[in-house]
Amino acid sequence: MSTVIEQMLKSYQVENLYDRKNAMKEIMQEIVLCGLSRAGFFKEAAFYGGTALRIFYGLDRFSEDLDFSLMTSNLEFELASYFPVLEKEVRSFGLNVIIQEKDKTKKSNIRSAFLKGNTKEHLLLFYPNEQISGGIPESEIVKIKFEVDVNPPEYATFEHKYRLLPVPYEVNLYDMPSLFAGKIHAVLCRAWRSRIKGRDLYDYVFYLSKGIAVNQKHLRARLLQSGYITSDTACELGEIKKMLSARFDSINYAQAKQDVEPFIRDSSSLNIWCADFFKQITEDLTMC
Repeated sequence: MSTVIEQMLKSYQVENLYDRKNAMKEIMQEIVLCGLSRAGFFKEAAFYGGTALRIFYGLDRFSEDLDFSLMTSNLEFELASYFPVLEKEVRSFGLNVIIQEKDKTKKSNIRSAFLKGNTKEHLLLFYPNEQISGGIPESEIVKIKFEVDVNPPEYATFEHKYRLLPVPYEVNLYDMPSLFAGKIHAVLCRAWRSRIKGRDLYDYVFYLSKGIAVNQKHLRARLLQSGYITSDTACELGEIKKMLSARFDSINYAQAKQDVEPFIRDSSSLNIWCADFFKQITEDLTMC
């Protein structure tokens, strides 16, 4: 096993196979992030979403995907141009993976790709001295999905942060107010259908608990781009609170809890989830 991977594993408390898989995927996510940085990706793009919140701001839940946004719109952006350097960097840590861009079946502002490898092979790489391969199908695949929004809403603000592992690297990412704007947009606009994404609600509580103000201009731009509001909506604080209140009244909280429970260690904080809880904590929402 790579000594770097061994060092990164020391920060994880693992008790079962599920924990080991999560630790492996999180470390693989950070290796991909490092590889993208070394490929020059962050000269054009910024990191955002739940995984950005976990890695750089301390969110205590697992996040499946890596989400990015260009800093300025570029509909001709070629994600695959970064794959050769990314694959070389990732393989340098002993990971036997392939990287493939997802074929677009319809016009979209999102470019998607997957890094894929064999689950059993990589678990044995990460945990060479443990008997953990039993019960894992030979064909099971570990996947790291990453997506880039090539036509992002305006007015996001950014900051640069650094990580020391797996090697020192720099990331350009949305600052907290802009991240919070994206999360409120998700709470209001995500088409949950039958699968309510409780992770959105969990993150919403996290932002409020940290006293983060919302980037109002960026939130408005996101809502306009989605068609959720029209240009005559100012998106003042009172309007946003009313929108959120109506959304909270429509949620099935039992389903929301089921969605987020596999991604957190302590689910006791979910016991008080209800419309009244979310509407009351939203009174503390502020904008900048």
